[in-house]
Amino acid sequence: NEEDMENQPTIVDRHLPFGCFDLIQFSSDHSLANEVHNLTESQLDYALKGAHDPTMWTLFASDGDMMMYKREVEQDGLPVDPLKALHSVKGVSALEFVHYFFDARYKMGWDHTLEDARLVEKIAADLVVVHQKHKTVWPAAPRESLFWSHLRRVDDRRSEGAHDCYVVCNKDVKRADVPLCSASAIRVGLTVSMVCQTFLDNPNNLPLSQLPRSSFICKVIFVSSIHPGCWVPTSALRHVYKREYPKFLRTLTAFVHEQVKKSQRVAI
Repeated sequence: NEEDMENQPTIVDRHLPFGCFDLIQFSSDHSLANEVHNLTESQLDYALKGAHDPTMWTLFASDGDMMMYKREVEQDGLPVDPLKALHSVKGVSALEFVHYFFDARYKMGWDHTLEDARLVEKIAADLVVVHQKHKTVWPAAPRESLFWSHLRRVDDRRSEGAHDCYVVCNKDVKRADVPLCSASAIRVGLTVSMVCQTFLDNPNNLPLSQLPRSSFICKVIFVSSIHPGCWVPTSALRHVYKREYPKFLRTLTAFVHEQVKKSQRVAI
């Protein structure tokens, strides 16, 4: 009867063209293991706290489903404002959105601030080290970033009603085998995380493979804190991020939509 049908669990028919990230794949003996585990957990705690708390966050930009918040913070006289964005993307799963954010092959396709991006080391399918050169904006010094990046499924952190939950966590790292590109270059510090959850419009409890893309919604939480590496005018930096952060998320969203439209079947 109808009541029995409502109580039936959703049939999960998975499509994993990017691989499966349900289990951690890098070795617990790796030198980065403890830092990756600890920072990922703390970043999940941080990202999932309510952005609407006026004592913690201030809204500085909004565009449709995208809301961007800031906290004005200085460290050693330098602006390191934590930023947080909330976004909702239709027709995309959490796995698809984090895949295109995580995979270094695609970074030049959606990050217009980059001059170059390369994979330094693939420690495991879910843990890599990436080096990026950022476009120089005169009169600032050339900037680059070197960071580990980790992708993990974290369904124990998902919100009520979510089908799944994934996180990508990036953190600056030092390596002797990746020197600065020039004597004048500055390497930035960064802590960046993206948490994505899939929500389904599936009133008839159909197998996921039978759902159209329009039934999938990805809810995105993006948090970041960037240390500029050397002195920069605080007002100028804040003006730049107010313009660039919404642009970054819009560009990434458009890139993901362009990629997934090539496949009718959703990665889930």
